[in-house]
Amino acid sequence: MSDSGTGLRTGIYLLVTALFVLAGCGEQQKKSGPIDLYVDAVMHNEVGESAEAIEKLQKSVELNEKFSLAHSLLGDIYRQLEDYPSSEASYEKATEFNLWSFSDYFYLGQVRYVMEKFPKAAQAYSRACELKPQHVHAHIGAAKSYYKTADYGEALKYGRRAEEIDPEISEIQKILGDIFESSKDHEQAIASYKRALELDSDNFAIMTSLAVAYLRTNRNEPARELLTSVVQLQPHNNTAYQHLGYCYLRLGDIEKSIENYDRATEIDKNDWQAYRGRGVAYMIKAIKTQDDQLRELAIQQWRSSLDINPDQPRRQKLLRLIDKYAKQG
Repeated sequence: MSDSGTGLRTGIYLLVTALFVLAGCGEQQKKSGPIDLYVDAVMHNEVGESAEAIEKLQKSVELNEKFSLAHSLLGDIYRQLEDYPSSEASYEKATEFNLWSFSDYFYLGQVRYVMEKFPKAAQAYSRACELKPQHVHAHIGAAKSYYKTADYGEALKYGRRAEEIDPEISEIQKILGDIFESSKDHEQAIASYKRALELDSDNFAIMTSLAVAYLRTNRNEPARELLTSVVQLQPHNNTAYQHLGYCYLRLGDIEKSIENYDRATEIDKNDWQAYRGRGVAYMIKAIKTQDDQLRELAIQQWRSSLDINPDQPRRQKLLRLIDKYAKQG
């Protein structure tokens, strides 16, 4: 936990203790001990003694299940230890007993997103946005979570709100681009990706996304330029090589297409899209040259693609192509 976070929790401890004393129950609290255990846990956590802090906090919530600060700190520690299931459970308890804790909802959304529980992450982030309407990262989290659930309307709502709060964050433009692209609004996607690149010119993910949007609007030459830049700077980026293979296919350069698909599968032997694309390139070459060996090689690529991902999109179309060209042998 950061020093500011620990200081805040210590300050809250002192305030809570003072309130208990003011209410006339200081002695009772001292006997039961959940607050004492909590502040001990804060001190242990400050010096990196996570196990001791967790032990104190668990005892604290055993004595007082509704002690939301203890659940919250448990969530923080487990999150830092990357024990996300335990962190989620702790934040859920914290929000159960304190419906107004922005940080607990925010971090609950964060750990759920990491665990790929996207609908639940969206719920937590949305509540965080209600509690802090000006918090840009809560809105980014909500937009990304809704995007993952394919609820592009809600994703766009939170993405646009994040943009209103701070238009100078490239991540916002990137997620807006992703939302538009998934909604098949390619022109809006291209505009958002370009804006994202203006804000973060060395971001390879944005460059690749913009190149894909260019490909989907038949702007093959600017796509090639972007993807070439990516692979020059990231020679192990198999996704960029895969898209570059497709780009050269669109440009009619079959040899360069095969070369880039080869590189993609060298980097990632499970890149089913590269196998599929390479099969297309080989089949085009086989048809042009009437070469049966190339035709067989193309069919092998398609079968390899299906072996890696049997449930891929357009599976039936690929099976029909395999059947059609296999019969010509």
